[in-house]
Amino acid sequence: MTDLSPRLFGCDADVRRIGNGLLARTLPRPEWTHEAHLAATLWLVVERADVDLDQELGGIISAYNESVGGVNDATQGYHHTITCCFLAGIRDHVAETEHLPLVDRVNALLLSARGRRDWPLRFYSRDTLFSPSARLGFVAPDLTRPAT
Repeated sequence: MTDLSPRLFGCDADVRRIGNGLLARTLPRPEWTHEAHLAATLWLVVERADVDLDQELGGIISAYNESVGGVNDATQGYHHTITCCFLAGIRDHVAETEHLPLVDRVNALLLSARGRRDWPLRFYSRDTLFSPSARLGFVAPDLTRPAT
């Protein structure tokens, strides 16, 4: 049986290392996991107000992907709709966890419904979410939005 438990972070410095590695394009590719995506994005929301995530996050992730040999196209690499969905969820989570240290906020996110890899499928049918148009641009949810 496969263990689907998220890999949690040990301290604030671990989260910041992932975020800074993303920005500098120095993070080793094997470390760019689902958990790293969420940790880096939460760190950016919390500690990097100078980055306009609505305008820049797609370019940041795409540039990182290319720096480690990845391709961003209609079938692989950066996925805009998934990124927008998780960014909205992370912003909601950040607003609810202001009292927690960075690492605890990240780990709480990873252990929550919002941190699950399949969380966007609460809002999107599989066909819509994994369509080329959803990868290349924002596509509105096609399922009823449940409470998060």
